[in-house]
Amino acid sequence: MASQELAQKLQRRLQLEESGEAAEGEAEVVKGAVAAGEVEERSCLTASADAELSAKLCRRQDINEGAAQPRRAAVFNPYTEFKEFSRRQIKDMERMFRLYDSGRDGYIDLMELKLMMEKLGAPQTHLGLKNMIKEVDEDFDGKLSFREFLLIFHKAAAGELEEDSGLLTLAKLSEIDVSIEGVKGAKNFFEAKAQALSSASKFEAEIKAEQDERKREEEERKHRRAAFRELKSAFTQ
Repeated sequence: MASQELAQKLQRRLQLEESGEAAEGEAEVVKGAVAAGEVEERSCLTASADAELSAKLCRRQDINEGAAQPRRAAVFNPYTEFKEFSRRQIKDMERMFRLYDSGRDGYIDLMELKLMMEKLGAPQTHLGLKNMIKEVDEDFDGKLSFREFLLIFHKAAAGELEEDSGLLTLAKLSEIDVSIEGVKGAKNFFEAKAQALSSASKFEAEIKAEQDERKREEEERKHRRAAFRELKSAFTQ
């Protein structure tokens, strides 16, 4: 009886040891699977990063080749970005830009630039026109946005354009004289160094000057209408 009980205990102990080894083996398998999963996850992240970089490089190449359009910033304020110019100067540049933007798409393309240079009396070759655009074409789309158009005058004022540059010729012939706004009384815009407006008071003064000018023009129109009515009444009597 005692021997039978002892045999049962030994068998029970053996079963426990075997089950423990099995559990240990299962734990190792689970650890291995987790480790493999982590490795796979890391490789997936690396592959994802590589794919993202590859996509960016491919997009840049497409933009350079003209097969894709670059994304543009939603907000552009010429008055805050180009502080060296006054409101009136920027408005003059905007009027000129719109005059030659015959397609009304917000850009001056190669053919529109060709027409502009011909109207200014300085026609350029096809290669010359492409080089002009290239000098300020920040987004590589092969045409001039209004911001890039302003860059022409910014670079000209800062002396960053070569003497034989077509852009310098464009700026000189544009008849946009910023010296009117008093860049230290310089007679010629291109003799004056570009300098930022130092305070908001200058900006506010320009707005007030525009408002005063509109009021003056309205008063003149009223006087002309009154004079016309008087003249008309004199003839009808």
